[in-house]
Amino acid sequence: MVRHNNELSNQHFRKEWQLRVKTWFNQPMRKRRRRLQRAAKAAKIAPRPMDHLRPVVHCQTVKYNTKLRKGRGFTLDELKEAGITKKYARTVGIAVDHRRKNRCVESLQTNVQRLKEYKSKLIVFPRKPGKSAAGEASAEEVAVATQLKTELMPIEKAATEFEARAITDEEKKFRAYGKLRLERMNARQKGARDRKAREAEAEKK
Repeated sequence: MVRHNNELSNQHFRKEWQLRVKTWFNQPMRKRRRRLQRAAKAAKIAPRPMDHLRPVVHCQTVKYNTKLRKGRGFTLDELKEAGITKKYARTVGIAVDHRRKNRCVESLQTNVQRLKEYKSKLIVFPRKPGKSAAGEASAEEVAVATQLKTELMPIEKAATEFEARAITDEEKKFRAYGKLRLERMNARQKGARDRKAREAEAEKK
């Protein structure tokens, strides 16, 4: 066998091929086992949904930060804005991550709105049967409650559409490379120019 991530020169699979070939004949049974485990979990936690409510976050690195995905849990600031305590959030199926921080107002408002929407659709069963306390559902709401087995509040990615337009003469004359070089040079010379300006001002005084 060749080492590292190199191509096999010739496919010598005849001698001791079990050592060189990995089979996956149990794939259909694993699929069936996962389906049965999901069904057992749904029956065990019914009428609660299958998964916790999770926030909408941006992926890491410059390559993927424009994409949205589900995060680990909501921040304490997001819960506070939505009027939910962290202890109560865990009891009603809301994931909490105390380590995550809000870097911008837009993501904070998005997740707060997500929490409020979930809170409006939530049916909290009463602790004592027949007696509904404050914030708990009535007997009629409990009767019509159904378990959600699909994805809980999936992320809706709106498609951005751009209108076509003609390129202006000013845009044609613009030289992006020259502008970048100029700004790079200005950034490098900023310290020296500021020092000269301070020295000139000190001489005038």
